[in-house]
Amino acid sequence: MSLTKRLALLLALVCTPAAMAQTFTFTAIPDEDESQLRTRFEKVAEYLEQELGVKVKYIPVKSYSAAVTAFRNNQVQLAWFGGLSGVQARRLVPGSEAIAQGYEDQFFKSYFIAHASTEIVPDESFPNINGYTFTFGAKNSTSGRLMPQFFIERNLGKNTKDVFKRIGYSGDHSRTIAQVQAGVYQVGAVNYKVWETAVANGKVDLEKVDVIWQSPAYPDYQWTIRGDVDSAFGAEFADKVTAALIGMTDTDLLNSFPRESFVPADNRDYEPIEDVAKAIGLID
Repeated sequence: MSLTKRLALLLALVCTPAAMAQTFTFTAIPDEDESQLRTRFEKVAEYLEQELGVKVKYIPVKSYSAAVTAFRNNQVQLAWFGGLSGVQARRLVPGSEAIAQGYEDQFFKSYFIAHASTEIVPDESFPNINGYTFTFGAKNSTSGRLMPQFFIERNLGKNTKDVFKRIGYSGDHSRTIAQVQAGVYQVGAVNYKVWETAVANGKVDLEKVDVIWQSPAYPDYQWTIRGDVDSAFGAEFADKVTAALIGMTDTDLLNSFPRESFVPADNRDYEPIEDVAKAIGLID
């Protein structure tokens, strides 16, 4: 074969869609301490790379909205979203699909926590938190803002701005716990999984802060993938990603989420979250 023909063949191979495909990238909402997230998701990247046979990279972001933006702009093709951020992302990227969720995400919960100085007694009934200072997590957090706001307004019959003396947004669940424990805010709402992990790791002083109420269950976190990945990475690539996530059995990796396992999910599972977000005015 002549040099000219060999160069032409090489060029043709390099320019095929599969060869031109970017590294498969993913992100996650920053709901916890950044160092913990990086450790967790870099291990996920290694696992997916082995399972998918392509280079995989985790791209950290600084906010929930940044995760949604990265997904919309195709800077990432896969994301570990909360319920609300997943709804927002899929509305912006037609054809995108929720493909897997943690087993526990089918019936997730928020905890309301309070500083000991409030002397609020834990109860199954919704607590009287009128007049206290209160912190949500991130503004677009499902377990740290959306559902807590819904439960507050439904149980107390008024807008949250009329309930509390002062409202804050900590940015993530770990900071919510730290701020309530330190007395910066008297009451806060957190992801129950982050709380239980922090307690188990000895990072919570239960003499200063504790759970006063737990919410009813609702659907939350999920893996969402763009609908155009097959055209970039090959036929049935989305199915391969789904199978890899659902087939994740490494105990250390699952415990880092922490989740018992991952199970199938689809967009319909998150219609209740979309309905709540519309009802309280977070989305149109």
